[in-house]
Amino acid sequence: MRTIGIMNRVLKELFRDKRTLALMFLAPVLVMLLMSFIFNTNSSTNVTVGTVAVSDKLNTEMGSIKHVTVKTYDTKSAAKKALSNEKIDAIVKQNGDNYSLTYANTDSTKTAAVKMAFKNALTTTSVNKLKSALKKSTTATVKLQAQLQAIQKQQAAATATAKTTSTKASATNQSTASTSQTTPKITNHYVYGDKDTGYFAKMLPILMGFFVFFFVFLISGMALLKERTTGTLDRLLATPVKRSSIVFGYMLSYGILAIIQTIVIVLTTVWLLGIEVVGSMFSVIVINLLLALVALAFGILLSTFANSEFQMMQFIPLVVVPQIFFSGLIPLDSMADWIKGISYIIPLKYSGDAVNDIIMRGTSLMDLGADIGMLLLFLVILTCLNIVGLRRYRKV
Repeated sequence: MRTIGIMNRVLKELFRDKRTLALMFLAPVLVMLLMSFIFNTNSSTNVTVGTVAVSDKLNTEMGSIKHVTVKTYDTKSAAKKALSNEKIDAIVKQNGDNYSLTYANTDSTKTAAVKMAFKNALTTTSVNKLKSALKKSTTATVKLQAQLQAIQKQQAAATATAKTTSTKASATNQSTASTSQTTPKITNHYVYGDKDTGYFAKMLPILMGFFVFFFVFLISGMALLKERTTGTLDRLLATPVKRSSIVFGYMLSYGILAIIQTIVIVLTTVWLLGIEVVGSMFSVIVINLLLALVALAFGILLSTFANSEFQMMQFIPLVVVPQIFFSGLIPLDSMADWIKGISYIIPLKYSGDAVNDIIMRGTSLMDLGADIGMLLLFLVILTCLNIVGLRRYRKV
């Protein structure tokens, strides 16, 4: 009976807590719907290939392949500039019967798609050439046979036989020469990594930022919630201290821990997993520190809306899970436009793009003004909301 009594008391408390009930039942449904919208969209990979001095037939064949766009360039330097500006994913340059392919290789999926498209286009072009050569040789053979028949009627049997043998040998040699094809030599070059670089290389910078965001968000939110539930925050708010001073004080204190944690995560990820960093390690750390401060402000803000650690944990599916979906782990160009628009309000997208550019392309902080600006904007907005949010707890 005591067990039943305890059960009834807990159930009554749960049913009184409308927010907990809503998070328990609505959050999973919303996440599942979001996953359905994302994964039911077109999952194909679109690639753009720049070509230099490539035959029109090969350009046409590559352009006819689905999800492949071909852009022609007059010089290889112009194509390299487009590759560095992310306008194309690979360069194909023809030199006689040989080909040189240069891949950005920042996404192994696109690299594999370009290789497959080029191989199929080259095979189709070679087959068409062989068909054309075979057709010409067949036509020549028919003409020669007609000439042979005319010669046989005009000359004596022995002379005609000798001439026929000589002419047939000539026809056979011509057919063989016209249908023979030289095997093209294909040379592959990679701007980032090598042929063994997989998709994990693209995921790793984003996962690095995700772990920074997740742990800072969780620790800061839980810590401030404990301050509030134990009454420490209420006593502090009862003093004449400004709300902005309280917010900045908490952010600075937890920020020191966030800085240490971020440096540990970044250095461990880069050195332990052996990721190749083209740019500056300092730049990677700076971007992740900005993300950590955004996560810190976000965690403090959401802790003001949670009445218990249980509710704080239930915010994770609504706040952290979408960060994964729209961070770049799933190619955004495969999503519908209205779903893709959600990514612009996700902090992890901007940090992921910035860190990817630094690690894979060697981009400097000066060239990442847009991404850094958006992270700073998130930080300012969330800090202001934290200051406003403390008003509900001010006792005096």
